Amino acid sequence: MKIVILDGQTLNPGDLSWDDLGELGELKIYERTPPDLVKERCSGAEVIITNKALVTRETLTELPDLRYVGVTATGYNVVDLPCCREKSITVTNVPSYSTNSVAQAVFAHILRFTHRVQEHAGSVRDGKWSSHPDFSYCLEAIEELEGQQLGILGYGEIGQAVARLGRAFGMSILIHSRSFDQDDPAHGKALPMDELFSQSDILSLHCPLTPETENCVNAERLKGMKNTAFLINTARGPLVDEQALADALESGMIAGAGLDVLSSEPPSSENPLIKARNCFITPHYAWATLAARKRLMKETVSNLRYFLEGKPRNVVEA
Repeated sequence: MKIVILDGQTLNPGDLSWDDLGELGELKIYERTPPDLVKERCSGAEVIITNKALVTRETLTELPDLRYVGVTATGYNVVDLPCCREKSITVTNVPSYSTNSVAQAVFAHILRFTHRVQEHAGSVRDGKWSSHPDFSYCLEAIEELEGQQLGILGYGEIGQAVARLGRAFGMSILIHSRSFDQDDPAHGKALPMDELFSQSDILSLHCPLTPETENCVNAERLKGMKNTAFLINTARGPLVDEQALADALESGMIAGAGLDVLSSEPPSSENPLIKARNCFITPHYAWATLAARKRLMKETVSNLRYFLEGKPRNVVEA
């Protein structure tokens, strides 16, 4: 059985092993695959493993041997599911492997704003503490999270994990979600979306990208936020009107933004957020802790093994 990995670099940049997957068949690993080579590289394959490389209808119709597509991610929009269903090709994904890692990244961004460790450590390296008349100093006010209002837009597994961390810091939790529409002391206070924006000291995005949520962070809602508020987005880039956010940051309408996702990835150098005031962008890496990638590798192998045993699991339905 021929197994083709189209973009192995994403899951395994060199610190994991493909050996367990290799035990299941003849393994061919490509670190990256451009769209025009997907069909050629998958020729004769019974199994394709992909993360972001597109598996389109055009490709699928040229692969008569293909039986299985394993997506090394939770999202599966890279695969043409209706075509797979027509051709009886099983598609699986890996849910929930990165929940704690993403929640941790949210607070890495939050704590970056509250304590500004990088700036203070840099000032020490530059000699400011050595020449300072006092034993302690702050470059600017640093903040405590206790008592602040953490708004969570979307209350799935990651949103709930972020809420747990927020409560551990003594924060009040505000929530807007289709599945959470009543106050619950164990979780938080349910609010309409506009009120979530206006009441949050820190607003963290965790909702799926749908026609209703696309550009939900827009000029009007940003205008309604506190000028001391911070926006965190580790969900999907198109949730944010990027020009509107850049304008809000430059004008001081909100205090800052921590982003792990953008509307186009890799982004254009012309993206207005890259150089926006108090905007700190990480390269869509919140999911990618070593622990999360180990779980992802293990589940990718298990998904294929279960399929080969005739007991497929984590199957994505069209």
